[in-house]
Amino acid sequence: MNTLEQYGFTDRIGGLFSFHFPGPISTEPARVIRSDRGRVLVASRHGILHLDGGSTLVTGDWAAVRPEGTVIGCLPRSSLLRRKRAYDPLSEAQVLGANIDLLGVVVPLDRPLSTNRLERTLVAAWDSGAVPIVVLTKADLSTRFNDVVAETVQRARGVEVLTTSAEDLDGLEELRGRIGAGQTLALLGPSGAGKSSLINALVGDPRRDTGEVRAGDARGRHTTTARELVPLGDGAVVMDTPGLRGFALWDAEAGLSEVFGDIEELFGGCRFRDCAHGSEPGCAVQAAIGSGALEERRWLSYRKMERELASLHRRQDAVEQRRHERSFQRVAREAALAKDHRNRFREGR
Repeated sequence: MNTLEQYGFTDRIGGLFSFHFPGPISTEPARVIRSDRGRVLVASRHGILHLDGGSTLVTGDWAAVRPEGTVIGCLPRSSLLRRKRAYDPLSEAQVLGANIDLLGVVVPLDRPLSTNRLERTLVAAWDSGAVPIVVLTKADLSTRFNDVVAETVQRARGVEVLTTSAEDLDGLEELRGRIGAGQTLALLGPSGAGKSSLINALVGDPRRDTGEVRAGDARGRHTTTARELVPLGDGAVVMDTPGLRGFALWDAEAGLSEVFGDIEELFGGCRFRDCAHGSEPGCAVQAAIGSGALEERRWLSYRKMERELASLHRRQDAVEQRRHERSFQRVAREAALAKDHRNRFREGR
């Protein structure tokens, strides 16, 4: 198996390259293993190459590369994991990875379950286009194993939940069986969740750095500093990612509906079509909360993410309006200058 095939290259990907990059220009397929400050590390048929990928290529991309090492483009992405950049007034997306088939939301069992974080990450996972699964780690360290697993299964609402222990190698065969040749699994979770340890166990090679977790708050240090693809040996690939302290959503309405579809179904049962789901009479949402059919915490989590996405779109609209105004002003100035030039030309004649 050559280097490119180890990173997920298949006949299907080869056919896509032939379709999107036809003609006499000589190009070769490559996959971005790592992207860092405009430089990319790619896997090709000739081995691993360091290239200048600009700011467009991200980890997981399939790139078309000329023999001299120039990147001329990439295939359309089958999936794209994004989040809103923290503290970004212009509301730009941070792309975390592309062409991911399975997205493993990593939940460590050595600390209390953060339900809101789990729901938020699942929203982003569904919205990416990948198939989400929940991967419970550090099962050997949990004193509340059964309770946490049962709660996670309930909160994941139909998403497959796998329990693993990198230390005891429990659950690894089942997880490995979910990743077929040519598929990519990305692991997403907080620092110290055990992502790197899990990858070491899957690869069977303890080459990735793993950090200790603080006893006081169960937080770990960042042992992975950039998103990187790791081959598993038969064309299956796993993407390691740095720990994320937070996950601000980006255009994730589809994912929100996937995770909170039960809540959105209640809207149709409200007496008034424009119900705000507060104190209005005949509100199906408030009735479900009152009867215990809907957990209030879950409703508040949904509303928080809904408001977050609405606020994002308002800022996006404002930015787009300012761009349009600047473009209109520029066109108006150019038209005025052209008119003045024509008038001067006529006067000169």
